[in-house]
Amino acid sequence: MPIPVKNDWKPILEKVEKTETYQQLREFLVEEYNTETIYPKKEAIWQAFEWTPYHEVKAVILGQDPYHGAHQAHGLAFSVQPQVKLPPSLRNIYKELQSDLGIEPVTHGYLESWAKQGVLLLNTVLTVRAKEAHSHKNKGWELLTDEVIKSLNEREEPIVFILWGSPAQKKRTLIDESKHHVLTAVHPSPLAAYRGFFGSKPFSKTNELLIESGQAPIDWKLPENPTME
Repeated sequence: MPIPVKNDWKPILEKVEKTETYQQLREFLVEEYNTETIYPKKEAIWQAFEWTPYHEVKAVILGQDPYHGAHQAHGLAFSVQPQVKLPPSLRNIYKELQSDLGIEPVTHGYLESWAKQGVLLLNTVLTVRAKEAHSHKNKGWELLTDEVIKSLNEREEPIVFILWGSPAQKKRTLIDESKHHVLTAVHPSPLAAYRGFFGSKPFSKTNELLIESGQAPIDWKLPENPTME
């Protein structure tokens, strides 16, 4: 399972690919995909990197691990394919978006538009076994996502890192906050959202920080009828 990304993430990911930890992860994933139901599909694991090239990243939304229900995960954190019912975490994200910026929720959960504007929708772990949250935790993905955050930290232009939940917040130590910006909140899942996700205003704060650094804000309003790629 070589990493297929062809854009400017390629040298960063290739560096990780050569590590012993990643080789062990790859062996584990080959076995898992052969014997279990794993999400997302193999060809979708790297979607976030393919849609948001390294030099286009303006903000990072960092979650936990992919959705573990059928047909949900497709390689972008918190996003689902257009025809799939909205998961509870995404419903809560839309509630906060409406509260924060007055943007009415759309009926789908396809976040391609955010990714194409420079929002890297990343999880700390990029695969999961069906119906088993955290089942691929501590198998090697964390090393790769650490390297991704470190590489973004090296960028000169300020990036807004939005860390949702404790696995994401562990990455905070990798970020130079004299150069970049960090926004944190509990995970938007129904189990946690009322403990500080609601009212955290990540969308307006991100845009304020981008504008302060001379960058164009994100248009958080999603198209009502997205076209799948």
